[in-house]
Amino acid sequence: MPTTLTLEQRIARLEARAEINDLVARYGLTVDDRDLEGLADLFTEDGAFRSKDGVLDARGRAAVIEQYRGRFAALGPCNHFTHDKIIRFDDADPDRATGIVTSHAEVWRNGQAMLTALRYQDEYRCGADGKWRFADRLLTFFYYLPVTEYAEALGDPLRQRAYGDRRPADFPEALPTWRLYHQQESPGR
Repeated sequence: MPTTLTLEQRIARLEARAEINDLVARYGLTVDDRDLEGLADLFTEDGAFRSKDGVLDARGRAAVIEQYRGRFAALGPCNHFTHDKIIRFDDADPDRATGIVTSHAEVWRNGQAMLTALRYQDEYRCGADGKWRFADRLLTFFYYLPVTEYAEALGDPLRQRAYGDRRPADFPEALPTWRLYHQQESPGR
């Protein structure tokens, strides 16, 4: 936290951080419970939910909910887990923050058990009602694959297998830091 903030501003940030943590936790529960009304309340009116591979790209609360209706048609029971969260507040705008959330989910998709490890790149906004919501949520995948392929797939860069084919994972191989490390450590490869 910047040391130039007043005590009141620092407390407000701690409260906002706690509210954003709750927002992230509620997201997984509302998806798993198929609570469309609760899910809608988690996004700003102009909020977006997208995936890096472009399969998901909804902008506006109503479009986000319609996109979820389509997703739920392919999904059976799901169990989402959030792990680490890094939240950064915008010093110029106290009602805006960004974050990265690591997560995984157990999913029944198109008649088979699947596992996914993912990261959400989030933008959060606090509205006039004082509630923090998602203004943008970008989904990226480390893997998304049938349970039976888990052991062999972790070493394969084609770890996105939810759509009936094998696609490159969104991370870590595509990350600039990953590429730089491997160029420096293995320049002949």
